[in-house]
Amino acid sequence: MAQPGTVDRILDTAEVLFAQKGFAETSLRAITSRAGVNLAAVNYHFGSKEALIQAVFERFLSPFSQALDAKLAEMEETGTPDTPEKLLSLISRLALGTHPEDPQRAAIFFRLSGQAYSQPVGHLREYLHKQYGDVFSRLQEHMQRALPNMPPRELFWRVQFGLGAAIFTLSGMESLKEISRNDFNMEVTEADITRRLMPFLIGGITAPMP
Repeated sequence: MAQPGTVDRILDTAEVLFAQKGFAETSLRAITSRAGVNLAAVNYHFGSKEALIQAVFERFLSPFSQALDAKLAEMEETGTPDTPEKLLSLISRLALGTHPEDPQRAAIFFRLSGQAYSQPVGHLREYLHKQYGDVFSRLQEHMQRALPNMPPRELFWRVQFGLGAAIFTLSGMESLKEISRNDFNMEVTEADITRRLMPFLIGGITAPMP
């Protein structure tokens, strides 16, 4: 019988190793060794490596998507106008606040997101679409209303480019803080970096059509 906390210990270890080394390069044996559990515990709780990868994402995305869905519903009910600034600020606030007890978890998740974009993990994309496709489609509709004159295809590319910039920045907070300290003798916080990022994202999404 697995001890209490075994599932969280496996997930904590898996998300760090996946973020550091990638999904294909991280074996279940490496995860169980660092987590201090046996392979049977992983198979019992998750069944497969694919299911473990999905569970790692679910632990972050489920509370985030629930909070996002609730905020979008609130905007609809109150008739709050959609603007790129409002929507991007909402996403940023919810993403960085999903695990307030451990701010580093957000950085780890953004590194995982980068791995998901750069590695062939079709099962993960299929799972994420099935689990969270509705709320992200709802967000896309709000963004389209915020930019009514932008063709959907162009908006798709701008959102993808913005997402790439956000993942790179938010997953590398510690490196950016160190560069700022060493190269410019300036101490910055996560909030400082986010404040600098937001105008860049808004400018990119709202720029004139090429």
